Amino acid sequence: MAEKCTFKAPFRRRRLGKTNYKKRLALLKSGEHRLVVRRTNKYVTVQFIKYEAAGDRTVVHVNSRELENFGWKAGKKSLPAAYLAGLLAGVKAKKAGIEKAVLDIGFAIPHRKGWWGSAVKGALDAGLNVPAGKEAIPDENRLKGKHIEDFARVAGEKEFGNVGKKVDMKGITKAFEETKLKILGSK
Repeated sequence: MAEKCTFKAPFRRRRLGKTNYKKRLALLKSGEHRLVVRRTNKYVTVQFIKYEAAGDRTVVHVNSRELENFGWKAGKKSLPAAYLAGLLAGVKAKKAGIEKAVLDIGFAIPHRKGWWGSAVKGALDAGLNVPAGKEAIPDENRLKGKHIEDFARVAGEKEFGNVGKKVDMKGITKAFEETKLKILGSK
């Protein structure tokens, strides 16, 4: 009968698939704030988090639901919403004295020109220094929601469910520009 166990259980958060400790350590070694971008079923969340020995401290937190305060009525997890949330978080981070951050997308698969790239572009446009390749950031038309506007013209409003009843999806680029100006005006 064996007297010592040779099996060592991994950390609980690793077992649950919530934390990749190797990747986290690499991000923490930079000593910079982390630009944490996450997407839920309804919203995009953008946070600036600073490592401290007692535990991580969230310096800035923006949920795409806050965009309603700036007049954004369209979807809260789309590419334009991710950009606007990143822009708002970037503006708040500048007020908090943050100049540079490293991107942390967690377990999300880093697709080119995806929603997290939109959030990074928003933070870059707010004046922050976030290292990101040009191939990761969507083009300007997609950031403004031109692809959604084109689809709305072809498909009609019924494809957008309740969101289509609140806002005219054929004018989403205009709504995007208005919201962007309000966010930048809040500096």
